[in-house]
Amino acid sequence: MNYILNKENEIYYECGWSSDNALFLSLDGEKYVITDGRYTLDAKEKAKAKVIEARDLVKKAKELILRHKIKRLKIDPNNWSYNNYIELSKVANLQNEENFSFKKRMIKTPNELEIIKEAVKLGAEAFEEFKNVIETDIDEFELSYRFKEKLTNRGRRQLSFEPIVAINENAAKPHAEVSEKILKKGDLLLLDAGIKYKRYCSDRTRTIYVGDNISMDKKQKFPKHIQKVYDVVLKAQEEAIKAIKPGIKAKELDKIARDIITKAGYGKYFAHSLGHGVGLDIHEFPFINSKNETILKEGMVFTIEPGIYIPGEFGIRIEDMVAINHDGEVEIL
Repeated sequence: MNYILNKENEIYYECGWSSDNALFLSLDGEKYVITDGRYTLDAKEKAKAKVIEARDLVKKAKELILRHKIKRLKIDPNNWSYNNYIELSKVANLQNEENFSFKKRMIKTPNELEIIKEAVKLGAEAFEEFKNVIETDIDEFELSYRFKEKLTNRGRRQLSFEPIVAINENAAKPHAEVSEKILKKGDLLLLDAGIKYKRYCSDRTRTIYVGDNISMDKKQKFPKHIQKVYDVVLKAQEEAIKAIKPGIKAKELDKIARDIITKAGYGKYFAHSLGHGVGLDIHEFPFINSKNETILKEGMVFTIEPGIYIPGEFGIRIEDMVAINHDGEVEIL
């Protein structure tokens, strides 16, 4: 199969190296990386592919395609500018396949699973370290700064995404931005974050009660009106995880969690899908939503993250990453 890629994580997956200005081609079984002079030395040291230096990457790719006399070339049309797509179409019959790399990467190898497990472990340890520096009378900006310091191990690791640190009514926004809201004793605090290990992402959410003894456990004790909602979200997550097995459809898991939340009277406050795949990208296949017919298989890694978000009051989300290992066993990572 002959194909061309231009996204960093897609290229890294194929050859163990990438940059922000590179193309990858697989032509007649040979692997090529085209990049510019800023990255050539690094690429030659790390890439498991033949490295070619060029200023005009697409022009060089066209030359390679012609040299190999390639007639058909697989490409993900979503990832290319119109002009570059047209240029490539001049030298080969482009076979469009949307999400080509995501589909290839959906089943993780045993080695990938081990790397992801370590990413999750390090991320969870950072949550535990952060709880020791949570203080009242500081704002979300300061909390976020302290959280990122623990997550990155003082800059030694990369974040999977910009963390969410949200107090009370700010937590009612699923993708809340940090604000000057001050943390007080008795508040609800939602934390959503992940780190990268060997480029693979982790993702975790905890909603915690800020009392005398702060805990990152999923068992929390809130005031009664919040506890009722929290328990519904926790039940939805637990029941969805229990149902995971090879052969179940992604949409069936979403329905299990969504039905529990809807039956409790909060259906309209669960505004996003149940989960998403995680790997080199923070959002990968499979997406665990109400329409996805994907059958879950060994080697898949994804989040289970139900939530209830009540505008002007509070939001609750509980998220863990789950893997179906190559023996068909389900692991909460």
